[in-house]
Amino acid sequence: MSVLTWPAPAKLNLMLRITGRRPDGYHTLQTVFQFLDTGDELDFHLRDDGQIHLDNPIDGVPATSDLCYQAAIALQQRYDCKVGATIELRKNLPMGGGLGGGSSDAATTLVALNQLWGCGLESHELQSIGLQLGADVPIFIHGQAAWAEGVGDKFIDIDPPTAWYLVLIPDCHVSTAEIFSQPDLTRHSPGIKIRDFLEGDSRNDCLPVVRLGHPKVAEALDWLNQFAAARLTGTGACVFAAFADEQHARAAHQQLPAELEGFVARGINRSPLLERLQHDEH
Repeated sequence: MSVLTWPAPAKLNLMLRITGRRPDGYHTLQTVFQFLDTGDELDFHLRDDGQIHLDNPIDGVPATSDLCYQAAIALQQRYDCKVGATIELRKNLPMGGGLGGGSSDAATTLVALNQLWGCGLESHELQSIGLQLGADVPIFIHGQAAWAEGVGDKFIDIDPPTAWYLVLIPDCHVSTAEIFSQPDLTRHSPGIKIRDFLEGDSRNDCLPVVRLGHPKVAEALDWLNQFAAARLTGTGACVFAAFADEQHARAAHQQLPAELEGFVARGINRSPLLERLQHDEH
């Protein structure tokens, strides 16, 4: 049995450009991933019967569709593992918000069970399994803030400023597939260099389409823009703004209108999942 909880942190896309489309339909991207010091939490209890059991499944999500379940099964099959696990997930992040909650849960499941089952797979092998579950899973396994290209799976570690963020959660769901299927989505942005991002180019090509199609996201952006430059993470629905310190972020948070939900978190460039893994290894 695992003694300590395993973290599944949130992420932000600090920039997102769509640079093309592959013959298989996937879009090529440039993006920057940074983690937050908040997220979901998981506990794992080993089983002798080889079964994968979800202790508190998400309402409305069949077990076989749950990314934690799928990750555990995929690792079992890759390693031909005869041991099972009961997975307890405490869901703190919104679903479909662009914070990577489900992908982070899957990544933590792969990393934790690889350790607890003694599979011995390297990070790049886990990332290969994770990519089959979702495009964002590998970055959570990688665990370092990164400039990403391809479909978001080719990483160069970078060290962006670790600001305090106010993250807003509009009361709506934005489908990534829906956004990427929109005819007026920008799909051929010219690529930029890492230094361009570090000098302030932080646009998200999905923002105009999401703003137009989702009034509640537009309202959240407009409200947040009063305090700092509001941005969209991924395809949304969550939006965020950076503040110089925690005090200013919390002061803005205290002024949230009743119809808006949000939280304050710190950006971090090394995932707490890596810290947790290091603790277990020692």
